[in-house]
Amino acid sequence: MEKQTLQVVTDFVNAVQQVNLEKLGALLHPDITWEQPGSNRFSGIKTSSGEVFQMVGGMFEISQNTMSLSDVKTIAVNGDQASVVLTWKASRPGAELHTDNVDVYTVKDGKIVAAKIYAADIRQEDIFWGN
Repeated sequence: MEKQTLQVVTDFVNAVQQVNLEKLGALLHPDITWEQPGSNRFSGIKTSSGEVFQMVGGMFEISQNTMSLSDVKTIAVNGDQASVVLTWKASRPGAELHTDNVDVYTVKDGKIVAAKIYAADIRQEDIFWGN
């Protein structure tokens, strides 16, 4: 189980770094539950891969396509879950985003079925993404 979890999550973060939408779509369960922290326009619980893609598309729009997963520091696995420490960067006129997150993914049958995101600097994210 842990080997599959590690492989799926590794493939997922690699696809995020490469902006490989086809691969991302194949790795996210259609009924994924995604918990995005904060009190900004993207915060809250998403209950489908469609909602997750809509959120990410909005993030690319607000950041003028500058958002990037610049570093994957750690992937730690425990059963069907993996925590990932990563760094996001983005910019837009008048604002910069450079923050670490800890994402916790749950994998079942080769797909990510849940994601809970923890932001190291939620205030920075709320200011950057706005309402």
